[in-house]
Amino acid sequence: MSDSQGPQEKKSAVVPPAAKVAAARQAAEAERRRQAQALDAPNPSWWAPVFVTLLLVGLLWIVVFYISQGLWPVAAFGYWNLVVGFVLLISGFAMTMKWK
Repeated sequence: MSDSQGPQEKKSAVVPPAAKVAAARQAAEAERRRQAQALDAPNPSWWAPVFVTLLLVGLLWIVVFYISQGLWPVAAFGYWNLVVGFVLLISGFAMTMKWK
């Protein structure tokens, strides 16, 4: 009368499909909450100084280009200096959109 199953072997419990669905829903909701908290997190301390610097450098780049009649900041760029200045301005402005 020896039993083939030892005392340490256990039968696996049958989990009903509704419980599996509920567990999956709960895990998905927890993940959504975690992502929402990550989005609500404050910006790093360097965020504001960087976007203000980009805005000021872009503006200064364009002003210097016009005042120097195209000789500065980079004479070889010609009117592409305006593009550089506006790219700096737009980059700084884009950073302001994510500032909290």
